[in-house]
Amino acid sequence: MRCCSRTTKRFGPRVGSHDERRGRSCSARPREPGCHSRATACGGPPQWSFADHRRLYFAGDLNAFAPTAVRLYDVADFLRSWLDDLAAEQRDCGFVPYVIPDVQHTYKAPTALWSDVAVSLPWTLYWEYGDVGILRRCYESMAAFTRSVEALLDDRGLWSAGFQFGDWLDPAAPPNDPKRGKTDPHLVATAYLAKVAGEMAATASTLERREDARHFTALAERVRAAFRAEYVTPNGRITNESATAYALAIQFELLDADQLRTAGQRLADIVRRDRFRISTGFAGTPHVAPALTRTGHTDVAYALLLQQEAPSFLYPVTGGATTIWERWDRILPDGTVNPSGMTSLNHYALGSVAHWLHTVVAGIEPTSPGYRIVRLAPQPGGDLTFARAAHEPPRGRIAVEWQRKDETMTLRVVVPPGTTATVELPLHPADDSHRVGPGEHSWTYAASRRTDELTLDTPVEALAGDAADWGRIIAILQRHLPDVPLDAVVESHGAMPLSAVLDIFSALPTDARGELVAAIAASR
Repeated sequence: MRCCSRTTKRFGPRVGSHDERRGRSCSARPREPGCHSRATACGGPPQWSFADHRRLYFAGDLNAFAPTAVRLYDVADFLRSWLDDLAAEQRDCGFVPYVIPDVQHTYKAPTALWSDVAVSLPWTLYWEYGDVGILRRCYESMAAFTRSVEALLDDRGLWSAGFQFGDWLDPAAPPNDPKRGKTDPHLVATAYLAKVAGEMAATASTLERREDARHFTALAERVRAAFRAEYVTPNGRITNESATAYALAIQFELLDADQLRTAGQRLADIVRRDRFRISTGFAGTPHVAPALTRTGHTDVAYALLLQQEAPSFLYPVTGGATTIWERWDRILPDGTVNPSGMTSLNHYALGSVAHWLHTVVAGIEPTSPGYRIVRLAPQPGGDLTFARAAHEPPRGRIAVEWQRKDETMTLRVVVPPGTTATVELPLHPADDSHRVGPGEHSWTYAASRRTDELTLDTPVEALAGDAADWGRIIAILQRHLPDVPLDAVVESHGAMPLSAVLDIFSALPTDARGELVAAIAASR
């Protein structure tokens, strides 16, 4: 997939010479396309910036990025071959090692995200290509991995012991110990196992292995219940209170329906608290934006995407990056190299947000394996006024293009032969949708407008609910009040009008109010 805009900055790992491009996108917002990873390291060994262990094929990187990789290039043949290598190493080692081929011989037991690529990657390929043969070919490896971890669970059903990478490269982790992020590594492990057990159950069901399907379904339910009992309060708060913890619980469907609202709100609050900067590592980054969208906070996801301060998706772009960095601040603002080590200039896993660009900004999402049935439901946001994307699954080209101009919305879609699409019209006053077959389809209509007018007298919590507006407000307040803990303002004064809260700060210059009024009015 390729991205273009007024600033055609792109970054991602290099691609092998034999993998055919299958996805493209465009956006009319400067810099935003720069966060679109343009390729995967498939068709050959990964192309890292160093000549040492960076050339090893780490399974965790691929697992995090695979849902994005299949959107960008035809990786089926390469990844089938790689999964054959994985199965061979698994038989020799007795577990799924973290690097395939396993030339390290360092670890002796499976770990979450890295080892469970044995299950999640075949399931991703099946949904992308609709080829049940992928599941048959990998089934023994998939089942062996899942059963091996099942044997490691404690009597509560938690994966609570053994080495874990956790939320690897969480920006808050100590520079010399990137596995020590904010999120409990065994929370991460248990969450990923619940996801994997569900994928394993679905695989067994697809292959009509009924006894296995029952067994793995029961395992998934057991682990899910154990996760909730150990880490989740009855109303949906999660003990770790980190973006990764909430994102995994939401995306892996570990919460009950009545807990989702609280969890989604807490995730949005955490992202706002961090001023829309990234606070997640390998385990969490692919899932934060989707979890925000799933719980009704797409505006916050857009603000996260469009933030340019480090650590963020666009900070490297502002510095001229053409690839995803291993650390978001690999190059510091003064131009020097981050002294922490592990500072590869090409580390594709963290480009996984591109999957959200496909499924939310462009709105292209399969609802059956192989794209026989698809949902086309773009969700405009931020200050984007135009987006275009295309994807070529086996059935043919799917394309979506939307543009908002002078309160008029235009949507155009292309549906390939043999495919049925449900098209949800973005910003339609009546939330209109259409079921269409193959061909080109277009709609033009008056876009719905926001009815609640925000002003300086709007309560703080309402202003904070609009990610774009709140980002502008926070930037102004931080400039004038650099020593004030603004996070506490939202926590303790959320119901008060912003104008009343400003009266508390005697150091706030008079002209700052004018700046705030202009910032709020600018988005209307």
